[in-house]
Amino acid sequence: MNILLVEDESAVISVIQRGLTEHNLSVSVALDGATGLQMAREHEFDVILLDIMLPAMNGIEVCKTLRRENINTPVLMLTALGSTENVITGLDSGADDYMSKPFKLSELYARIRALARRRFTPLKDDSIISIGSLALNTVSKIITRNNTPISLTATEYKLLEYLMKNANRVLSRMEILEHVWGINFNMGTNVVDVYVNYLRKKIDKDFENKMIHTLVGMGYVLKSD
Repeated sequence: MNILLVEDESAVISVIQRGLTEHNLSVSVALDGATGLQMAREHEFDVILLDIMLPAMNGIEVCKTLRRENINTPVLMLTALGSTENVITGLDSGADDYMSKPFKLSELYARIRALARRRFTPLKDDSIISIGSLALNTVSKIITRNNTPISLTATEYKLLEYLMKNANRVLSRMEILEHVWGINFNMGTNVVDVYVNYLRKKIDKDFENKMIHTLVGMGYVLKSD
């Protein structure tokens, strides 16, 4: 597996390189954002480890540029800024996952494997998913309710698709973390709740019948209107 590490702290680079090469991963290093972006354009990587605070071009801008250019290599953000707001900013830029420094190498390796598995797992179908008045096209990524288009971020789309594919089934926060973010342990943030609220504002706010429901102590469920 080929990994691109975009990081400017030599101590962090050394630890990550040593830890990942022990798992037979090949690690290429870029010391600033601009170089990392160019390497991602020119070479095929399985996962990109991207620090946020970088010289030349920060990680958020690097990730946004990659997604604008349709480079869909999974991106795992690395940063010392671990608040929920910073997690959301990173994910909304197009990142697939997020880790706060310091972190355990075993956890980093687990996240990398999860992202790589997700990348090479094809969609089961490319049809339109319809639940009541809500429709999602898995090919065009167009979402409508009562034929009115709804604009979602990449992470909001992943969450809605998972909820719709499991309509009428109560999903715990851990299930959502695992299937939407590829994380099988608690991140220690309320990022799931934040994104569910984002979806509610776009999916339910302007409609009398609500589709996204909370079951206290259990999780969330999407039901037909």
